[in-house]
Amino acid sequence: MAQASLSISAIRTSITGKSWRWRGGNMELGDQGFGLEDDIVSQLLLSRGIARDDLDRQRTPSLRAFLPDPSALRDMDQAADRLAQAVMTHEQVTVYGDYDVDGATSAALLIRLLRMLGHDARYYIPDRLLEGYGPSGEALVRLAREGSSLIVTVDCGAMAHDALAMAHAEGVDVIVVDHHKCASELPLTAALVNPNRLDESEIGAGHGHLAAVGVAFLLAIATVRTLRQRGYFEARAEPDLFALLDLVALGTVADVAALHGLNRAFVAQGLKVMARRENVGMAALVDASRLSRAPTCSDLGFALGPRINAGGRVGEATLGVRLLTTTDPEEARAIAAQLSQLNEERRAIEAEVQEAAENLLAAQHNRAVAVVAGKGWHPGVIGIVAGRIKEKTGKPVLVIALDDSDGLDSQGKGSGRSIPGVDLGAAIIAAREAGLLVAGGGHAMAAGLTVSADKIDALADWLDDRLGADVAAAAWSRSVALDLAVAPAGLTPMLVETLESAGPYGMGWPGPRVAVGPLRIVKADVVGNGHVRLITSGADGQRLKAIAFRAEESELGQTLLHAKGDRRLWLAGRPKIDDWGARVQAELLIDDAAWAD
Repeated sequence: MAQASLSISAIRTSITGKSWRWRGGNMELGDQGFGLEDDIVSQLLLSRGIARDDLDRQRTPSLRAFLPDPSALRDMDQAADRLAQAVMTHEQVTVYGDYDVDGATSAALLIRLLRMLGHDARYYIPDRLLEGYGPSGEALVRLAREGSSLIVTVDCGAMAHDALAMAHAEGVDVIVVDHHKCASELPLTAALVNPNRLDESEIGAGHGHLAAVGVAFLLAIATVRTLRQRGYFEARAEPDLFALLDLVALGTVADVAALHGLNRAFVAQGLKVMARRENVGMAALVDASRLSRAPTCSDLGFALGPRINAGGRVGEATLGVRLLTTTDPEEARAIAAQLSQLNEERRAIEAEVQEAAENLLAAQHNRAVAVVAGKGWHPGVIGIVAGRIKEKTGKPVLVIALDDSDGLDSQGKGSGRSIPGVDLGAAIIAAREAGLLVAGGGHAMAAGLTVSADKIDALADWLDDRLGADVAAAAWSRSVALDLAVAPAGLTPMLVETLESAGPYGMGWPGPRVAVGPLRIVKADVVGNGHVRLITSGADGQRLKAIAFRAEESELGQTLLHAKGDRRLWLAGRPKIDDWGARVQAELLIDDAAWAD
């Protein structure tokens, strides 16, 4: 491999205004705790905080190595007992999901589990526009009166005190399976399984990074164990719970859950299950995403997840669950095609809202937390827009869609996205408790809320006061963490495959970043939706393709577009395999660039 000599200390300010630092993985460094005996994968693991004596377990993450006893979570045994009872006595069960990917996969997982156990279940997915987030008391009561004696809410319910009180008064049992932050006072339930309960055990709280679908999988394990203890499988085969891991992987990645520990094992094993194409709905989703190979971790977040989300955002909320639970290939293909069409519509709506939001933001004074609100914005895309603006500004963002009413009754539905080190979910819960919100909740990196229009300015001021110091600290530490520096000839498909073997990568387990150079830009142009595409050349004449997504209007993009000539650069980014042409080669997804001379 052709390594390059790069003095990171010399790059204190890149084109995007960041410093470059070593995370590890470069053999020329003597202070990283690496030895000559450490291969690249070991270096990647060590630099992500893995102890040397834990390398073998982390190198190939398996459920056997990471799965806890589900009973370590509070209320898990009560939830499993109640669900097992419903199976054995043939009660009517309804799974009440959320309209996003985590909610859809969680609901699909429990529905498929119950089918494996010989018990069919109903599902209920609320309409985002008409009902909003979380369990509706009216819906829970209606489900009870239609015959459901047990309702299981997934990816919602932890803060639904009023709705669950109505269900309790109606006499229906409700199990809550959630991962969002909880208040000190819990709602009335038959069981509330959530590793982020404030009274959770130490072991349970250690799994607070799980998505709701991961918690649902632990409930599946506990339920099967309970049924086994009660002799349920004496006359029937036990279900293959591993077959559900494709759902766990999709929900975990799409919900941007931290990919360390158990989540990393979930995704690593779930991708293997997905490659088998045994779930006809998942296979149809892969085909609709125009993937000609087995999905990777990034495909879950950027190709499959958005299509499931599109149903809940701009279409019919039940489409995701229907797709992931159907056994009819024709129905699966039809739903997957519909979701792909809705995803295209979502993109167009999203672009309009983002442009309007950025125009409003440009007219505001600089805040620690960007808060923008507008009428006519589609509530189904505000979370995506918040994420886009967060990536551009490097700050937490709240985007609020106001209703069409005027006066004191005007309200807005808001969605927020945060940055590492800034707990937006906790701040939103505190704002609700302070009387600034009608409703609100979430987790560290994402939150949702309902707010009166006349309190938006006060909310923005309050968030500035509460989170200003955290945002400033996060901004001060902004940097590009690099694992390796190579000459263009050194970025080979074999190197990319080696780097990827330390995955899956995602939130909390950052993908490898490589500095490549020095090089000159031979050709630069704009493709697609504002992507800047480069062909570069190293000192040895070796060419390398690179692309900076959605960078055309940014300082980075403009610099790359006009940097042709003799001046040399370093490019930093995520390497990947380019398999579109006749010859497989490596390319670079650009995060940043810096002048080499």
